[in-house]
Amino acid sequence: MKRIFSHTVAALAAGLCLRLFFAFKFPFAPTDTALYEQLAANWLQHHIYAITVDGALVPVDLRMPGYPAFLALIYAMTGRTGPDARLSVTLVQAAVDLGACLVTAGMAALLALERPNPENWRRVFIVTLWIAALCPFTANYAAVPMTEVFAIFSTAAALLTLIALIWKESGGEARLFKSEWMTRHSESVFALSSGFLIGMGTLFRPESPLLLVAAWILFAFIWLRKGRFLFMARLVGLSAIGCALPLAPWAVRNAVTLDEVQFLAPKNLNMSGEFVPRGFMAWEKTWLFRMKDCFLVPWKLDDEVINLEDIPARAFDTPEEKDRVAALLEQYNDDVTITPEEDQAFGQLARERTARHPLRTYLWLPVARAFTIWFTPRIELLPFSGNVFPVKEAWREDPIDLSVTLGYFSLCVLYVVFAIWGGWRLWREKSALGLAVALLFGYLLLRTAFLTTLETPEPRYVLVCFPAIFALAGQVFLRSS
Repeated sequence: MKRIFSHTVAALAAGLCLRLFFAFKFPFAPTDTALYEQLAANWLQHHIYAITVDGALVPVDLRMPGYPAFLALIYAMTGRTGPDARLSVTLVQAAVDLGACLVTAGMAALLALERPNPENWRRVFIVTLWIAALCPFTANYAAVPMTEVFAIFSTAAALLTLIALIWKESGGEARLFKSEWMTRHSESVFALSSGFLIGMGTLFRPESPLLLVAAWILFAFIWLRKGRFLFMARLVGLSAIGCALPLAPWAVRNAVTLDEVQFLAPKNLNMSGEFVPRGFMAWEKTWLFRMKDCFLVPWKLDDEVINLEDIPARAFDTPEEKDRVAALLEQYNDDVTITPEEDQAFGQLARERTARHPLRTYLWLPVARAFTIWFTPRIELLPFSGNVFPVKEAWREDPIDLSVTLGYFSLCVLYVVFAIWGGWRLWREKSALGLAVALLFGYLLLRTAFLTTLETPEPRYVLVCFPAIFALAGQVFLRSS
């Protein structure tokens, strides 16, 4: 039995079974899936990156082109489109996700090689591979037609190259390279490669360059204190060029087709000239931090009636404020379309609420959103309610629902606790490892801080951080002697 669990193929086979279980037992296609499928089909059939509006094809930049390009490739290879091709999409995504597990395990092993007992790197590799392969959160999204799998893979690969760069700085290249040229130029190769991998990830998730920002901060810390400004500038420049290379064709396309130089998708995912309800969004930021509220309020905007009773009490500081919101919703519900005037009124409410309680808007609610995206039970793709309180009532109504919810929550906590534990062990053992820990935790903190500025705290947005979590958690299992 021990031999089976120490074999790479066994871990990958178990991971594949878990992903297929989610695909066949709990198939799910979010609203965004239909948009990606339409973009891919139009791109393949009409050679235009566009959506259909009133029967006409309209070129857009609503979403980054990476995932539609992947779907279009699958459609071309299978001769099927849309829902008919989802099984093929799922199988390829499962393979890509398992590839990300291998890269993550490799990252953990590279960290282990710098530790006091490096001969146990194989143990760390296998344990991390099992942790990553059997994570239900990432495995579930591998079975969903969405961008997460590719963003996770590119992030894991970029982190591996960046940690290898740090390894080179600590003198570890002798054990990595046999080529004299590679030994001399490895920093430049790693910088360019990491930037390119981040650029590839940006084609799927537009916030991927946050990892590049975290890396630049670390570059400055390492090389500026040594007085090597030009060397640091070269690494920053090479990584920036690497990131820009995959994005250049997209920017050129947007300049030619849409008359705008746009390397990323629009922040609010809106079409050119489309009204953006910034006042309403600012009002959301003064009270919204739970995923449940997204379904009840903002995701209904311009599509469904919004009921006052669905808005939590924390959205109103006074009865008079609640009356103002009720009046605005009554106007909105007449035609289920928010007007500029209504949006301005919500914006005024947001300014008043922020002026009364600035710490609530700029500190306490972002902290609550951070807790939500990291520790909420990740059951949004599963047929469970997520209700816990009151516990006795929840158990009486559906014990399986409560058990899954609490189990998923506990697993979220366990991953984070083990990552902190593993990071602490690395930090205290060697200064070079401290730099790697700084990169991983710096990225986790930077991405989390960015996500707290968004109106809707979706837990799936931190799945991209899980390669770092897994690689750090795996360090806990290295024997000390």
